[in-house]
Amino acid sequence: MRIAGLDVGDRTIGVAVSDLMGWTAQGLEVIRRKDLTGDLKRLQVIAAQHEVTEWVVGLPRNMNGSYGPRAELCREFAARLGEIFPGATVTLWDERLTTAGAQRALLEADVSRAKRKQVVDKIAAQLILQGYLDFRAHKKRQGGAE
Repeated sequence: MRIAGLDVGDRTIGVAVSDLMGWTAQGLEVIRRKDLTGDLKRLQVIAAQHEVTEWVVGLPRNMNGSYGPRAELCREFAARLGEIFPGATVTLWDERLTTAGAQRALLEADVSRAKRKQVVDKIAAQLILQGYLDFRAHKKRQGGAE
């Protein structure tokens, strides 16, 4: 079973999935948003293909830790995920600086501007998910519950 990470934006949703052991995150795709129903149907296909049992949704926060209007939209999206996947866990995860980190990594890899635009959301989803996976692994090593 795998965990999927989502970077939910107005125009796109970046998607990443974990390996079977839950150690590493791999960027999967960028969904071009049309409507919520279509977005959720695509996620259902991804869940079936990759045996997703848990979702991690990036929660945007301001640098001072407060939440803005975008955070509420992500909370609503996460709630819808919970309805569509009633047996799955849905976790909101702080996504501060993930898009900036994705942009920086792509710049350092000398990826063209056009290509960066196509993959930045997928890389941001990968960073969100990897942060969550690392947190879980750290808690396990410390003897804490997940």
